[in-house]
Amino acid sequence: MGHDTHSAHGHDHGHDDHGSGHGTMSQLMIGFALAAILTIVPFGLVMGEVEMSRTTLIGIIMAFAAVQIIVHLVFFLHLNTSSEEGSTFMATLLAVIILFIVLAGSLWVMHNMNENMMPKHDMEQQLEQMKSLQSQQG
Repeated sequence: MGHDTHSAHGHDHGHDDHGSGHGTMSQLMIGFALAAILTIVPFGLVMGEVEMSRTTLIGIIMAFAAVQIIVHLVFFLHLNTSSEEGSTFMATLLAVIILFIVLAGSLWVMHNMNENMMPKHDMEQQLEQMKSLQSQQG
């Protein structure tokens, strides 16, 4: 009976149709390659200490991050233009909102950390002042 029940369902769940629900292996590999490139390029720009303004570099990194989120949505979460009960538009809208929150929040946190952290040269000056005060007292 268990076998008959399974065969009655057949392959109605789209397991044989690789293009609709789940990506094919080649689509997944394309997504993986794009995600890797979109990670390696900004990493290389930062680690290679490329001569450009900090604002330009941050803009490039954020642009690559935005494209990478879209790549993940399309290639791994299979968000596409087919209308499935209207949920695709809502999922896209939610993705755009989350993308904005993540990028704006990251910039905000990095800016605040940069403003509130004590620069190294200021810290060294304060240590020297503390040492001179200790030597005067002791």
